[in-house]
Amino acid sequence: MLRVGIIQLNTGNVVASAVETAEAHIRAAASQGAVLVTTPETTHLMEMNREAVLKKAKFEVDDLGLQRFQGLALELGIWLHIGSLIIKVAEDKLANRAFMIGPDGKIKARYDKLHLFDVDLPNGETYRESRLYQSGDNAVLVDTPFGKIGLTICYDLRFPHLYRSLAEEGAKIIMVPAAFTVKTGEAHWHTLLRARAIETGCYILSAAQTGRHATGRSTYGHSLAVDPWGTVLVDAQEALGVTIVDLNLAKVDATRLTMPSLKHKRPFGVTQFE
Repeated sequence: MLRVGIIQLNTGNVVASAVETAEAHIRAAASQGAVLVTTPETTHLMEMNREAVLKKAKFEVDDLGLQRFQGLALELGIWLHIGSLIIKVAEDKLANRAFMIGPDGKIKARYDKLHLFDVDLPNGETYRESRLYQSGDNAVLVDTPFGKIGLTICYDLRFPHLYRSLAEEGAKIIMVPAAFTVKTGEAHWHTLLRARAIETGCYILSAAQTGRHATGRSTYGHSLAVDPWGTVLVDAQEALGVTIVDLNLAKVDATRLTMPSLKHKRPFGVTQFE
């Protein structure tokens, strides 16, 4: 059995206070016996203004929040998954980067969000995440004492091939930290997370942002843990703080024996008819 602490936040646009809030919840999770703790996307900064976020974001080596989280993992002796931090990679470019920190305080894995949200809406609105953010190039797995854990972030959830690839490479748990909008959350959140669990035979853990933020944006919440059969084990609804869940990792292998779809992949082409 693996005890996990899932942290649900309402992150603002002041990094120092966001780090303090996250730290308090991480400590609370560890005090309840969690040995793996996960936080949402954009754990220490939710800032919509381009100039402001470029000013507030730091290069990884200078990010005091990251350093504090590393020290916290060491102090508490936990595996700490920071769902993502906004990290500067150039003076005018950012990465939405997840970190897996070991109980020795060292960074065991980094993952830059692969899929960026670029869209032209029918109402004339345009979003170009790629104008400010640099996407990652690779899927990421990290070895832990509990098995391999796959790292993803938010919009990645809509790309099932990523999750299947992680499962085929041995993932037993896949992280999906997020800051889903209320509209898309109400429509798709539970369905997508349950689908990714069912397709892969993995545990899916999603720490989420919730509520109305300082910038005026609202997020859906509903941090979830879903088991390999697609059963929702916990749902934090809109509550801030810690949700504890115990995972029976033997259920991963048992589910994959019952439904061995990962072994039945076949190459195929597409036939088109005029």
